[in-house]
Amino acid sequence: MTKAVPSKPKPKPAPAVQAAARGRPRVRPGALAVDADGHVEDIETRIYEAVVGSVMSQRLKPGTKLPEAALCELFGVGRSVVQKVLQRLAHDHVVELRPNRGAMVAMPSREEVGQLFEARRALEAAILPLVAQHATRADFAALRRQLRAEHRAMHDYAQTEWARLASAFHQHLGELSRNPILNRYLNEIISRCSLVVAIFQPPGNATCEHDEHARVVDHLEQGKVAEAVAEMDAHLRALEQHIQLVRPPAEQSLAGMLGLE
Repeated sequence: MTKAVPSKPKPKPAPAVQAAARGRPRVRPGALAVDADGHVEDIETRIYEAVVGSVMSQRLKPGTKLPEAALCELFGVGRSVVQKVLQRLAHDHVVELRPNRGAMVAMPSREEVGQLFEARRALEAAILPLVAQHATRADFAALRRQLRAEHRAMHDYAQTEWARLASAFHQHLGELSRNPILNRYLNEIISRCSLVVAIFQPPGNATCEHDEHARVVDHLEQGKVAEAVAEMDAHLRALEQHIQLVRPPAEQSLAGMLGLE
């Protein structure tokens, strides 16, 4: 009598597949990448980017609550995953974690914005002389190309795309300083400023800010360091003055604001 060979146990479904089997909602296609075996790929980063992208595009409004249970349901993940993402978002000043009140999209005060831009002006004033000292003709040519792309974006794309290129201009200056420590601090503070500007700056300021960028490069290329520093200082002060700290009303569900509907 032939002995029956026991069949191999079926592999246990991945968490995302189990969630779907239990009737938990799945995110729309493209929001989460799932491989052939049903494993979710880098889900924490994808949730993080969904929140940051929604904040930067002004869908997710300042002061909006981000309940852990709702995020778990929307993304089909456990509470520990959501908590890790919220901690990362709080570290990057995108959300605020308040005891007994949970997480909400950050709403900075006028004092906090003032301190942020004060620190940024000091950093960029230290960086520009180093750019003038180290930048080559090729470096200035690259800056000019970047300014042309920035100028095109003012007319062809949404303000968020122009804001991204404007931030990239400042980051490029940081790289040209050839000081990695200053550059790291500048990137961190630009990230925070970009978030504030994307949310609170009204449309219509791009043209004057682009012209200010161009004048900074003109002064640096001509070796006029003091003039470049003064132009940058005025540029950053004007940028700060354009910020209007108001909390716009939320008109969508949390899923809609996160782009999941």
